Amino acid sequence: MRRILFCFAILTAVASHARSWTGDEVKEVIKRVNTYWQTNNPAEVRAFWDNAAYHTGNMEVYKLLKDQKMLDYSIRWAEHNNWQGANEPDPAKWKYKQYGEGQDFVLFGDWQICFQTYIDLYNLSPDENKIARAKEVMGFEADSKAHDYWWWADALYMVMPVMTKMYKLTGETKYLRKLYENILFSDSIMLDKETDLYFRDGKYIYPKHKTNNGKKDFWARGNGWVLAGLAKVLQDMPEKSVYQPFFVHKYTYLARAVAKTQQTEGYWTRSMVDPEQAPGPETSGTAFFCYGLLWGVNNGYLQKKEFATTIEKAWDYLTKTALQKDGKVGYVQPIGERAIPGQKVGADSQANFGTGAFLLAACEYYRYLQKK
Repeated sequence: MRRILFCFAILTAVASHARSWTGDEVKEVIKRVNTYWQTNNPAEVRAFWDNAAYHTGNMEVYKLLKDQKMLDYSIRWAEHNNWQGANEPDPAKWKYKQYGEGQDFVLFGDWQICFQTYIDLYNLSPDENKIARAKEVMGFEADSKAHDYWWWADALYMVMPVMTKMYKLTGETKYLRKLYENILFSDSIMLDKETDLYFRDGKYIYPKHKTNNGKKDFWARGNGWVLAGLAKVLQDMPEKSVYQPFFVHKYTYLARAVAKTQQTEGYWTRSMVDPEQAPGPETSGTAFFCYGLLWGVNNGYLQKKEFATTIEKAWDYLTKTALQKDGKVGYVQPIGERAIPGQKVGADSQANFGTGAFLLAACEYYRYLQKK
């Protein structure tokens, strides 16, 4: 009897903590956040991953709100970069096997995420110039014999959705085949089969690397990239594809593993199974998780009764703690690759990719409300 009363008390507390949202209120939040970002940050910046991650969120905003001014921001960014990522013209000089920001790192995923937005913009207003570089670079990668392109977890958001978008664009199954070959390599070096979570890259494999408490160190944003990337892949992959069951299985197992590590306050700590490694809230991982779980429920891959509480707690954190009154999205861990002990994030800690992740989650939460 005591156990029943205790469980009832917890459920009552969760219900009373959450508020009911309307679709119009969520749209107001989306507008406030995106207006703040676009007003305070120029569109004319490079096409590297951090800026490009914001634009994946902005394109989702346009899909929902049909606001031409917001879309124009992404068009200006794409035009500023001549619809390219890294622009080295000679394929013999193209690199990817280590981190690099130079123009010769054409095959490095951080320079390829921009193609997601270029393809989306092409689909709205076709012009071959918008996708010429994407076809050249991703066609080269799909035709190559190498399959070790994605050696860090972030790449699974940066490039996996490019592959499915390229398939939809061209109808060529080689993009789905290369997607599958590449993720098999990624899984071989980063996927922890015991937990279904991802280590950020080979440097962080347990027990070679441990948290200060001796535990496995799963970086929240890294796993957020993967879950969100898988959602985007399933969005574009045909159900009849021979690869679809593999990605559904991977996505659903990761979703459940992620939900298990949420903190009671609704956020995920930077080190997912060892909160003491870097205590306190963090927005980018939380927002990508929120988006990934919402998408699954909205599209029938996850059961609402299993994930509703996790989703509502995450959304509560995003709107009550991360979101500031002026539209700034705070508590975003700066660019990095792990949970750093002693690193402080606060209300003024913002970033392009964190804002993009928030927008993805907010747009999907709006759709979630429409299904209630």
